[in-house]
Amino acid sequence: MTETPDRILRLKTVLERTGLSRSTMYRKMQNGTFPRNIQISTRCKGWRESAVNQWMRNPIFFEASD
Repeated sequence: MTETPDRILRLKTVLERTGLSRSTMYRKMQNGTFPRNIQISTRCKGWRESAVNQWMRNPIFFEASD
């Protein structure tokens, strides 16, 4: 059985999926209640799809696993 790789989502996609505004999402990241973004390249960041999905399943009790 082949494991599917974790996709990297860009900002626009994350905002569409979560329904959060950009400022709310970044505030939640700062508070540790939303997954942190990861560096993709020099000027590019994204979010692991699995982390965003985990947050969406239970946004109130999300704990960052970093």
